[in-house]
Amino acid sequence: MTVLEAAPLGVAGHVRPTTVHLSGEIDIFTSAAFRRQLMTTLHCGTSLLVIDLSEVSFCDASGLAVLVGIQHRARAMGISVALTAPRPFMRRLLRLTGLDRSLPTMA
Repeated sequence: MTVLEAAPLGVAGHVRPTTVHLSGEIDIFTSAAFRRQLMTTLHCGTSLLVIDLSEVSFCDASGLAVLVGIQHRARAMGISVALTAPRPFMRRLLRLTGLDRSLPTMA
């Protein structure tokens, strides 16, 4: 997982998002480290956290739980969370679970 400060994405107010690039599998074995890294990023980041899923090859229920938990924590801190570049399997998983309605996806 890599955390990068990104250029503005055309968001209102020219917010410079904090972008987290994920790769590999997000599952029961990796989700704890994933959660810790995202929590650290929330405390050090900006008002917009973008999670890049373009290199995620697998995600199970524990990975989805981390995404939902991070979104709730971020919201309480006044931070917005958006996903970007999910692969087709991930897009389908988000749609089937209904998370596509609560976790916005950027183009």
